[in-house]
Amino acid sequence: MIVPLRDEFLLISGTRSFLLAVKANALFGLRIETPDREYSQTIEPSDIIAVSAPEGGAIEPAIMLAEFVRTYHMPLIVLPKDHPGSKRFSYLVSVGPLITTSCTIRRGTHPEQHLVCSSDELAGTVLKAHPEGVEINGLPAGASHRYVKYRMETILS
Repeated sequence: MIVPLRDEFLLISGTRSFLLAVKANALFGLRIETPDREYSQTIEPSDIIAVSAPEGGAIEPAIMLAEFVRTYHMPLIVLPKDHPGSKRFSYLVSVGPLITTSCTIRRGTHPEQHLVCSSDELAGTVLKAHPEGVEINGLPAGASHRYVKYRMETILS
């Protein structure tokens, strides 16, 4: 299924978890910091920024994480596989033209941007960049999707 997407956020929800997606809408270099090295990934305007919340929670932090990447080009941090902090990540980010959800990977330890940790109820969902928005494949039964509009306010001093 192809879902039109421009500036709004697409929320894919299960009963206890969610996946938030938004278009990058700009060409930029994304830095990915791993324990061994730093590398850059070119982000195309049609690429998808996805934030996974395997245990659910508030949507606002997911929106903020997506905007940190989309608007401010904040780097992504990848932890070593045995890092004790990986289990404390409530929200996980992946960016690229194709993103697949999986519940069999350890949180925050995969520099491959085609893969993001999810709950079992959203595992196997595939988001693919499309000129009109995002193509969703493998959406599990019981999952739903809707648009979320959110506008970052400018702070004036």
